[in-house]
Amino acid sequence: MNPKPLVEVKDISMRYHSPQGEVNALKNISLDIYKGEFISIVGPSGCGKSTLLNIMAGLITPSQGNVLIEGAKISGPTTAVGYMPQSDQLFPWRTIWQNAMLGLEIQGKKTLEAQEYVAQLLKNYGLYEFKNSYPSQLSGGMRQRAALIRTLAINPSILLLDEAFSALDYQTRLVVTDEVKQIITENKKTTVLVTHDISEAISMSDRIILLTNRPGSVKNIYTIELTCSTKTPLKCREAPEFSKHFNTIWKELDVNVK
Repeated sequence: MNPKPLVEVKDISMRYHSPQGEVNALKNISLDIYKGEFISIVGPSGCGKSTLLNIMAGLITPSQGNVLIEGAKISGPTTAVGYMPQSDQLFPWRTIWQNAMLGLEIQGKKTLEAQEYVAQLLKNYGLYEFKNSYPSQLSGGMRQRAALIRTLAINPSILLLDEAFSALDYQTRLVVTDEVKQIITENKKTTVLVTHDISEAISMSDRIILLTNRPGSVKNIYTIELTCSTKTPLKCREAPEFSKHFNTIWKELDVNVK
């Protein structure tokens, strides 16, 4: 018997109204995401990747279709979803500890048990000794870890990452993807990443969803299987299957490549 999906995206379409008329952003997108999976969404610029993520987060109401998480329809922001945008969005006037506790404060869940959980996360991922520091005193990678810990603190069922590493320089980005993937794996979190970086998607994902040009629809779904000595994004880039996956997705992404 197949397991029931954790997330069900059912026939999602999105239309915007503009001065020039109606704009179709997404068209008839359906997909299932299973517990523990790491899914990446890639596609041409402007195809609606971030719009789809915002719909899954309950931040936007689609023109058509529904999103279900653990069988419950999403009709607005929900504690089942942890959302990380492009920048870390740490408040500069709050310490790392105070930033990490923000979601729990907003939800009125700043219990002793929750505080102990956050403290343990900070210890596990090398930030506890910096808990009284401010974001400006941390490196970009440390800030990104702090932002992820803030997201994990509310214990969501699913993490949504919207270009979460794009603000980092290339070398830092490679290191941080390794760190973030380790944290996600150890915490057994189902994750959806929107990215323009095909290599990043291949190195981190179990499956990749490729969207068409606008209006975005599902063009293909790739299962990523890599033989790596160590299952980290950096090591996975050395797998013999890596370039084959890259070439396949790149050619489908850019129709002008022959």
